[in-house]
Amino acid sequence: MTELGPVAWPPAPIRTERLVLREPEARDRAAVIELLASPEVGTYLGGPRPRDELERAMPGAPSRRPGLFIVDLDGAMIGQITLTRETGHLRQAAGKAELGYLFLPEAWGCGYAAEACAAALNWFAGALPGEPVALATQTANVRSMRLAAKLGFIEVERFEAYGAEQWFAVWSPVTPNH
Repeated sequence: MTELGPVAWPPAPIRTERLVLREPEARDRAAVIELLASPEVGTYLGGPRPRDELERAMPGAPSRRPGLFIVDLDGAMIGQITLTRETGHLRQAAGKAELGYLFLPEAWGCGYAAEACAAALNWFAGALPGEPVALATQTANVRSMRLAAKLGFIEVERFEAYGAEQWFAVWSPVTPNH
């Protein structure tokens, strides 16, 4: 199940200081293919997907689906964020919403992922108050673990899956004391 539940989708575009989180559009096709075919991006995801396979699988605009945000910088896609209900790939995340993020290598190291993910989590906390969000990444992906910690994810456990040690963490929205 990838639905988020009783959430109106798509939300209005989410604006941050430098970015816009929005639905995919036809103009994003080339950047989405570049993202999924990138050897750097695929390092901890089982490798890049073959470009010709991606071209065939995405003849037009990238698919729109609940929980998928395109991260837009000055009118160009630099990454994507997903907030989806766990798909069954990890027992640890069963039933939880899960955060995923992929950014083009040229956007790495600029703080865009932290800015965009914080905005997406803030939106999620407003849409589904009090619901935690899970995240899993390989422990070898130090940058991803550092980003998750910066966003407030707390490590729950480490385990072996997909031939590598995984880091599993959970984020809980801060509820104001009234």
